[in-house]
Parts: sequence; C-alpha cells; structure tokens
Amino acid sequence: MAKHLYNTGIIGNCAFIAHVGKDTNIAWLCWPRFDSTFVFGSLLDKQKGGEFSILPTGDYTSSQYYLENTNVLCTEVHGAEGSYRITDFAPRFRQYDRYFKPLMLIRKIEPLSGSPRIRVSCKPVDDYGKVSLKAHQGSNHIEYHGAEDHIRLTTNIPVTYVFDQSSFVLNETRYLVLTYGNPLEAPLISTCENFFRETVEYWRTFVKHSHIADFYQPYVIRSTLALKIHQYEDTGAIIAASTTSLPEFDGSGRNWDYRYCWLRDAYYVISSLNHIGHFEEMEGYFNYIANISVSESFRYQPLYRIDGSPHLDEYVLDHLEGYKGNQPVRVGNQANEHIQNDIYGQVMISILPLYTDHRFVFKERKDSAKWIDFVLEKIEQTIDEKDAGIWEFRNFANVHCYSNLFQWAGCAAAAKMARSIGNEALEKRALLLQKKAADHIESCYDPVRKVYTNAEGSSHLDASTLQLIMMNYLDPASDRAKDHLKALEAELKTPEGLFYRYLHADDFGKPHTTFLICAFWYVEALACVGRLDEAIEAFENVIQHSNHLMLFSEDIDESTGSQWGNFPQAYSHVGLMNAAYRIASKLDRPIFI
Repeated sequence: MAKHLYNTGIIGNCAFIAHVGKDTNIAWLCWPRFDSTFVFGSLLDKQKGGEFSILPTGDYTSSQYYLENTNVLCTEVHGAEGSYRITDFAPRFRQYDRYFKPLMLIRKIEPLSGSPRIRVSCKPVDDYGKVSLKAHQGSNHIEYHGAEDHIRLTTNIPVTYVFDQSSFVLNETRYLVLTYGNPLEAPLISTCENFFRETVEYWRTFVKHSHIADFYQPYVIRSTLALKIHQYEDTGAIIAASTTSLPEFDGSGRNWDYRYCWLRDAYYVISSLNHIGHFEEMEGYFNYIANISVSESFRYQPLYRIDGSPHLDEYVLDHLEGYKGNQPVRVGNQANEHIQNDIYGQVMISILPLYTDHRFVFKERKDSAKWIDFVLEKIEQTIDEKDAGIWEFRNFANVHCYSNLFQWAGCAAAAKMARSIGNEALEKRALLLQKKAADHIESCYDPVRKVYTNAEGSSHLDASTLQLIMMNYLDPASDRAKDHLKALEAELKTPEGLFYRYLHADDFGKPHTTFLICAFWYVEALACVGRLDEAIEAFENVIQHSNHLMLFSEDIDESTGSQWGNFPQAYSHVGLMNAAYRIASKLDRPIFI
C-alpha cells in the first residue's frame, strides 16, 4: 500500500486558514470564520467543493515551500511551455496600533522561465457545496453572489480570461485578490506588494522574538508558525484543526469536525507557546475563558465554538462524498455533550503564568479570588465523577487516571495562584482537593504489573498516563516512573517507534492508527526519566512522518507511515514543540542540524 500524505500547505492570519494544494488549488477555505461553511472544499468533494486553481495547459510537475520563517507559501509549477511561481498569503501585520487581518487571500503569479500558458479557475461555493455562486463580471473584477456576503476577485489578468476560464500566456507578474465582505478598493499591484512585504516582516519578527533552542529548530519554528494561525484572534479561541471529517484511517467512520476550541487542546497550545516566550496568545485565551465562565453555571463543556457559544449540534452532510470517499462528513461535534473532568485543571494551569510570572501585573487583575474559586469549585464537584476521558468515549464512562491527574495539577496551580494573591483559605482548600485527586490516581496503580491503568477498576493501559511522569506526579528519577514507562512502551509502542492511544475496543472497535501526539509524549517521558539518547532517536523517527512542508496530521498508520485524521493537527505540533523543548532542556550540549 502506498504511503498517503496530505499534499497541501496552510496559510492564515488568525482570522482564516486556507489549504493550498501542490496542484495550486485552494482545497479548503472557510469564510467568514474557521467554523463557517467552506468557500472552497474540494478536500471533501472534488465536484461540489468548488475550485481556485492556476494550472498550465499541459502536464506539469510542482513543488512547494514556505518563505523561510513565514506563513507565506510558494508553489512552483513546471510544464512543457515554461514554469511559474504562485505565492499565496493572508495579509497580517501591525497597523494603527492593532493587527490588520482581513478576509483576503492574495495570489501572486510570477513567470520563471519560458512562456507558460495558464488557466485560472475560480468557482467559490456556499452552504457546504449546496450552492454554486453566481459570477458577475466587472471591469477589473468578478463578483460572486449567493453567499451571506459578497465575494470578489480583483485582478490585473484580463477579466474575460478568468470569467471564461480560457488560457493565456503568462509573460508578466499577475495578481489575484479574493475578498469576503469588503472588497479591495486600492491600487492592486502596489497594495499587494506592500501587504506582501509587511506580512513577511511580521512573521519573521514573530519568529525572531521566539526563544527556540537549537535542537531541530526548523521543525519547531514551522510548528510555532502553524499553531499561531490556529488562534482566532478576535475572541482568543484556539481551534484543534481547521478541517472537518478527515478520517482517522481509511474507511473508519471516525470522521470528526475539529474547527472548535477544545479547552484541553488550548491548554497544550498555550503551554508550548509559553515555552518559547509568546504570551499574548495566553492573555487572549484568558479573555475567551473568562467570557465562557460568566455564562456557565456548573460545568464547562469540553469544547466551544470560537465565539464561546456552547451550541455545536452534530449533523451529517449526506450530499458530500467525503475525503477519498470517506463518509460521513460531519459538521458540529457531539463531544460538547460529554463529561470530561480534566478540563477544569487544564483551564487553571493555562492561566497559571498570569499569576506567577512577574512579567504580568497579576496583583491588578480584577476578581482573581472569585475566578480561582469558581474553577476550583468545579473541580470539587466533579472530582469523584466518572467521565468520557481524554479520548471522548461516547458510550461508556470511568473514573479516569488522566482526568484526576489534571485535577491534581489544577489544584496545585490554584494553590500557587492563591499564594500569589495572598488568599490562605483558598490555598488550603486547593491543597485538600489535590490530596483527594491523588488518592484517585493511586487507585489506578497495578502493583503486579507496576503500571498505572487508564481508570479505577480497569486493566487497560493508556498513553495519556505518560503525563504522570511529565507533570511530575511521579518523580521521573523514581523506579515507579521508570517501571510505568516500560510497561506502557511494551504494550502500546509499535516496532516503528509510534504509539497507540490504547488498544482496547472503544465505541467504533479497536483503533487502527497511532496517535501522533502520544509518540511525542513518549519522547518527553524518555527524556524525563533520563533515557536521553533514546528520546533523541525516537524524536528523529517521529518527525519523519511530516508532509513535504513539515506539517503533521493527527494519526499515522503503523504499517505504511500514512497520514490520517484532521490536518494539520494542533495537538501534533504542540507535541513536537514540547518534546523538543524537553530534550533541549536536558542536553548539556547544543545540537545543530
């Protein structure tokens, strides 16, 4: 079986994300928000998903690369008549003391050699491909009607060629600017070039201000850039992925909509960005959580829409064929109904630096005691409760070790925050709850196998319990930590060095693909217990599973090394960053590649 990789890159500006294929097509773009209908969605249906391609008239080969240290993507196309380069980007830069991040996709087309004949096809759709938009030709633009707002393509290509989808010779640099809502009302060429320079400068400055160790720096930089554009800056929400319904493996039926903010995933993203010195994402996320907290009376949902709405009714789009024929195609996510009790601790830990890092003026933060008490009360009310766990089991519940671990860690964070604001009563309450969480964790210990199982009364093993070592619940130098790690790798590690989440049957049967973040957790755990050479070797093995642009999927097929699941997956890039950070912090020598 051939190795399956996602042949797309992403561009974005913290307002939208677009997937650009090696075939030049915009394979995925949702407007006006991450969780809106797609405007281009051929990723899920070649016929109904629309198209925005720039192709030569004959056979061709292509390659893709990012401009170094940016989210600006180049696709070079080589055909019999000549070659050309497409530079795709979403404008983002500082303007008037705030970020300029319009719903605007810019495509610059430059001839490189010969006299290539190209054809531009722009066919946006609406309502997940149910509606083909009506094109209206203007003097220097085409306007598409039928969506919630106007979509306009402004260009210096003769509009007739684009409107009729006829070929023409590319003998000078051309520009295509696609906008949603507000059209481009400015000089085309100078504006595109100015936006290009400003956007490149923004991303390169962003990278320069990142504290990234020498260990596999290019991979960490690419992961950092990918994660950054998964935050919807307007509200501070961080999405798990920009796609929906890319299957966990071919024919699995495990096709989920990930275009929402999981509180758990956001915690991992915030922690990885914090490691490299980026804090504004944390402050934006704090505001997002604060707004949710005001509206929630008892428990948090595991995930919310990017505007903080709790309504994520899951339904199936029967009219779409699905990725490589994989159905169902889902919109919304039923996981919002699940009980997942680890999230309260993760919310607490996510915000901890705002109260312990003196670069923040935390003593001036309003209602601190009230907010800490609010989240702590949620831990207290759920600490003995069964839940769906980190892997969101749909039809059975347990008292999960992982959930109690993050309640334990959340209570530790609450105690530190209480000390920072001088609230002794709150600190004492947090420490008592931390002890209760620890008791639950210890009830999962199997002294015969010398391992912590996934839940109270269960014999199953779960990669999420690697976190017992990384969160310092277990002393990494202790025999118990080392034995626990050995037991997990004996059962869940593949001969290729990948890692399963678990191997017992769930609602859909037994898993067929490994979960990439678990492999990175394994790397971290190896580094924690002092098996550093093995950690480096494992890391180097795992990063081979990226696509051509160092972008990682959610799942990897053990037998073929194929990428599956939603893509790119924020979780996987977080795993890479945290694993690299953990190894770098343990090394007594720099590593250069």
